[in-house]
Amino acid sequence: MTVETVTLGCRLNFAESETIARLAPDDQDWVVVNSCAVTNEAVRQTRQAIRRAHKQRPYAKILVTGCAAQLEPASFEAMPGVSRVVGNPSKLNAFPSNGVMTPAPAGLLAKVKSFVAVQTGCDHRCTFCSIWQARGASASFPFEAIRDAAAQEIDRGAKEIVLTGVDITDYDGGLGKLCQRLFAAEPRLKRLRLSSLDSIEIDDALLDLIAGEPRLMPHFHLSLQAGDDLILKRMKRRHRRADAVRTVERIKAARADATIGADLIAGFPTETEEMALHTLKLLDDCDIIAAHIFPFSPRPTTPAARMPQVERETVKARAARLRDVAAERRTRWLGSLVGSTQALLVEGENRGHTDNFAPVAIAGAERGESGFARITACNDDRLMAVWP
Repeated sequence: MTVETVTLGCRLNFAESETIARLAPDDQDWVVVNSCAVTNEAVRQTRQAIRRAHKQRPYAKILVTGCAAQLEPASFEAMPGVSRVVGNPSKLNAFPSNGVMTPAPAGLLAKVKSFVAVQTGCDHRCTFCSIWQARGASASFPFEAIRDAAAQEIDRGAKEIVLTGVDITDYDGGLGKLCQRLFAAEPRLKRLRLSSLDSIEIDDALLDLIAGEPRLMPHFHLSLQAGDDLILKRMKRRHRRADAVRTVERIKAARADATIGADLIAGFPTETEEMALHTLKLLDDCDIIAAHIFPFSPRPTTPAARMPQVERETVKARAARLRDVAAERRTRWLGSLVGSTQALLVEGENRGHTDNFAPVAIAGAERGESGFARITACNDDRLMAVWP
């Protein structure tokens, strides 16, 4: 019997999916669909994934969990092929007959890179977001559970650990101190990455690590969302444009080779062309080389859904413009690395990422191998490299 996971959305979902899969009963074929509700498109893709799974594996039982399942359980229970719908609070005990799971979800089965959750939930109420309704209040996992989960992933062959959650910078006691404790407790941990960070919560302890800990990988993805102060206020974000720029300046002052990624929303309600251009300019002002662009999607029950909406064609056009400029910046950055020597990890067959998160193809490399390679060319969105 087999269990297949279909995961949509955030890295926390990936860690939870693999934890659920490890404890699935072995007397029945299962498909676990771990859903996302960050946008209407994510919910649509969840339904599409369920229909596809039922068509391809009609004899398997389908378990649906995740944020969309938490917010709209009845609609998923009614879908053909769905055997069980489990909300987020119970997802880590989706198969209770196998016992209680570890409180720190972790894993990407048999992968070089593994995600370890450090917290879940969110205490903030951004006006565009329904995830806090689906995940509940912020809750940090105990350090011992995080340490043990990281150790287990290393035992399974993971060469890089990625700390993930809904709002990891809200970890009790501070994310920086958590990372310091983890490095001290697990000397085998040679590569640590962080998932999305709320820039306003980056603390001095984390900046100290950025400056002085080579085992912390130098790519930082920030939840910025917009570059206009009035839009940020209407989003109920806790930072302003100048705060974001200053955070990036501090990161780059701490470590010169640090690279910046960001989430940005195009076409938020009431956004004017001038406001949209402020967000566009943020790509340059924060030196963003990995942008995740989201056209605004009005989620039900959120305050932003009740605000004056921007025309859909305008939203799409602004998102496309952001993506085009972001792609141009990324192409220039990747091109600038040609001829340099970069540290990298081989994650799959002849492919991996540099420490600053540039995708690399490297012939003849063994999975799990790491070291310094010479960058010889850039092909589309991937660097070509050879071992020296």
